[in-house]
Amino acid sequence: MNDSLHAMRHSLAHITAAAVKQLWPEAKFGVGPVVENGFYYDIDLGEQSISEGDFKRIEKQMRTIINAGQEFEHFEMPIAQAIEWAQQNNQPYKEELLNDLGRAGTTIAKDLDADELGLAGDGESAVESVSFYKNGDFVDLCRGPHVANTKEVGAFKLQRVAGAYWRGKEGNPQMQRLYGVAFATQEELDQYLERLEAAKQRDHRKLGRDLDLYTVSQLVGPGLPLFTPRGTILRDLMSSYSNQLRQRYGFQKVWTPHITKKDLYETSGHWAKFGDELFLVTSQETSDEFALKPMNCPHHTQIFASQPRSYRDMPVRFLETTTDYRDEKTGELGGLNRVRSLTQDDSHVFARPDQIEQEINNLLVSARELYEKIGMSLRVRLSYRDESEGYLGEIALWETAQQQLKAAVEMTGLEYYEVAGEAAFYGPKIDFMATDAIGREHQVATVQLDFVQPHRFGLSYTDHDGSAQTPVMIHCALLGSIERFLSVFIEHTGGWFPFWAAPEQLRVLTINDNVNDYVAEIRTILDGIVLAEPVKYNELRYTVDDRNESLGKKIREAAGMKIPVQLIVGPQDAEARQVSVRTQTGEEKVALDQLADFLQKVS
Repeated sequence: MNDSLHAMRHSLAHITAAAVKQLWPEAKFGVGPVVENGFYYDIDLGEQSISEGDFKRIEKQMRTIINAGQEFEHFEMPIAQAIEWAQQNNQPYKEELLNDLGRAGTTIAKDLDADELGLAGDGESAVESVSFYKNGDFVDLCRGPHVANTKEVGAFKLQRVAGAYWRGKEGNPQMQRLYGVAFATQEELDQYLERLEAAKQRDHRKLGRDLDLYTVSQLVGPGLPLFTPRGTILRDLMSSYSNQLRQRYGFQKVWTPHITKKDLYETSGHWAKFGDELFLVTSQETSDEFALKPMNCPHHTQIFASQPRSYRDMPVRFLETTTDYRDEKTGELGGLNRVRSLTQDDSHVFARPDQIEQEINNLLVSARELYEKIGMSLRVRLSYRDESEGYLGEIALWETAQQQLKAAVEMTGLEYYEVAGEAAFYGPKIDFMATDAIGREHQVATVQLDFVQPHRFGLSYTDHDGSAQTPVMIHCALLGSIERFLSVFIEHTGGWFPFWAAPEQLRVLTINDNVNDYVAEIRTILDGIVLAEPVKYNELRYTVDDRNESLGKKIREAAGMKIPVQLIVGPQDAEARQVSVRTQTGEEKVALDQLADFLQKVS
């Protein structure tokens, strides 16, 4: 985001608050930062609330402020005077922030992004003065930047309103978060709104219901999706394909239990880092403390450690598709994007240092092949550590790891960019960023180096000179969370999955009962078809709709379920020994003795 667009969006957040204040004089305000594609402002109206029905009059008031050409005036105020201002104007949330700033900037830095929210302070010590901006009669605690005049804010639209706990803590008051989108020109805004409408039509939550892929149950609990037979086919297909791509490079399947003693995660470092996200399990037989596993790497270290390893055995490659569990906040759960039971197509390589480059290249090739097959373009984000605390391992090891990751990516010719602060706590990683059919980018596959866990678990192999050496660990998940991947894949395809991945690939639609014998012949051919690529030994998945219903209704229902191939069979087709084949691109006649070859080409 360029600086001018950031200033426009930040200014619009203030104009939104000013308009709300004019319409609801008792409004109390939290924070109003810039976010992707726009802005929001947290608002407390007491017993009242803002609904979408109020958007037009808020926008009208905003345009009145914009057209007035109000200047954004900057000034500073001593912290004590600022606190008095908040008290006099009945702004308790601003008062709380100012009190925290007056004591020490660290509280703000921990809870909120002080710079993004426009709060002064260095994040390390108490501040003496704070920054304000004024436009018209509206004054707000803010660091800026803003445009010079309200007429310079570009095009905007209020988008939605949602509940949000003050400072993100469930024990705090719940406010209303009013979101808006904003762009420099009306044309850019219109293009964005068109993409947004396309995204609504592709929403995986809607398509998940319409296509009978998964369901949720209040009795089971939030964030714990239940996959139907059709959805399970899709899950299994994608998992099998992901596994096959790595098995050709020597990965072997393993299995680990779903609970473990907390000692495992204390040793790995996950307990200290992610202890609040674990589901705890209590034994009625022993005093041991257990947890549902949130990740698989510590378990795989124990399989590696179960027997002596020689340099000749290296690399050792493990593969496991398994469900992990994380106690995500209820308010953050949504569809398949964020769940509490996430299934990972996880894999780990234990390698000698001289094997790192080849192993990473194998995984990069696998990831590129998978996403090319589903029609998503990739670029790579190299995620490094920053200067903050919380990372494990020596800085020198990190620097070596980051250099090797970059070299491997450059060798494959993949487009990449580098980001500090996005690494895992135990090592840098390669994140694959896939672009979907409507231009949105998603983080999907991951390849990660880890010099920390092998040391923490005391893993070793015997080198050619008899010395004990510590292996390097490489983590890789091509799909990542299968649930999250499916949310992306469903929306990317709009539910029109490629033929090889469709839960129901083909449906036979009969015109009347006079073709039953001919349909039996067709079924014999369909039963004998095995689709070899990309998922090996994939039997054709089909059904027959021979109900006493009109052909038009059968076609509409098949199209509504987004079945890629429909075979229409009538008396004339039987007589001519052919079928009418309907796909998204049209309809054609195919001779019965050529049907198997035709379907192999479709796949």
